[in-house]
Amino acid sequence: MYTSYPERHRELSRGLRELGDAAPGPMAGFGKLHRAAVTEGVLSSKVKELMAVAIAVSSRCDGCIAFHVRDAVKAGATRDELAETVGVAVLMGGGPAAIYGVEAMTALDQFEAELGSDAT
Repeated sequence: MYTSYPERHRELSRGLRELGDAAPGPMAGFGKLHRAAVTEGVLSSKVKELMAVAIAVSSRCDGCIAFHVRDAVKAGATRDELAETVGVAVLMGGGPAAIYGVEAMTALDQFEAELGSDAT
């Protein structure tokens, strides 16, 4: 199965908006939690997004990979930073995480192309 991560991101964004219409309270709370969790603080937004990528890979969530790789690229994460992040995720998640690590790197390639990032 070939995944277009930019398209997956768009599909999930639409779905989350629809879910927000159907369940506004919980989804508004989740949105507020998300914004607060990735806001610059002692840790940069980039580091926080890379942490989210590691969790996405180790928990094998393709939708999470779509969101957090994109956001890591937008926050300025480099290819080397993402590769190291995937390495930590593989440590924590084993063989299945290695497969999803490949997916994360594929997502990086796709988002770099779409967003015009020069992250290397």
